[in-house]
Amino acid sequence: MQLDEHYTGSVSAETAPQRKKFPGGTLTKISVGPMDNNAYLIVCESTGKALLIDAANDVARLTELLDEHAPELTLVVTTHQHPDHWQALADIVGGTGSPNAAHALDAEPLPVTVDRELAHGDVIEVGDLALQVIHLRGHTPGSVALLLRAGDQKHLFTGDALFPGGPGKTGSPEDFTSLLDDLQQRVFDQLPDDTVVYPGHGRDTNLGIERPHLAEWRARGW
Repeated sequence: MQLDEHYTGSVSAETAPQRKKFPGGTLTKISVGPMDNNAYLIVCESTGKALLIDAANDVARLTELLDEHAPELTLVVTTHQHPDHWQALADIVGGTGSPNAAHALDAEPLPVTVDRELAHGDVIEVGDLALQVIHLRGHTPGSVALLLRAGDQKHLFTGDALFPGGPGKTGSPEDFTSLLDDLQQRVFDQLPDDTVVYPGHGRDTNLGIERPHLAEWRARGW
């Protein structure tokens, strides 16, 4: 599978996956399936160990990506329970033998038994890399984001909890308040503006772009 080494953060199911380097590893973003779900492959440069975030769809494309660019897949993380984020999970786990992980509150709907139940503050190690689990309640009960610190860089994989332009969809005012409170307290209050945000659909953003709109999001209620 040919990768586009000119990373812009904008991919579609019709375009090549995009890869960029960061201190200690590489990050590849691929869009799969009819809802243009993003899946992310993180590979540790020194060990070859790899992490896949959201085996969302298109088993064939994800398998090709993993076969060619993931020397050793050590974990598949599902960011939340919505089916468009796990259509390929059973096949990828079955085909690679990799364990999989999700938050305990979102584990039951998944098509495979979760090998590792995640909780807020957990650390996922991928070779020499480490990703912190951030529980963001509201889009679903067990939605998680993953924070990768690489040198001075910070990369935040948010699933459907945060997009360019606001939080993900919620089903009630209470869920919206929960999600926005978690985003403010656990993300915006803790991380700097240059933290790059990698959402479950669409293009990337960063916290500096989104931060000025927090009050606007709370006022509009979505």
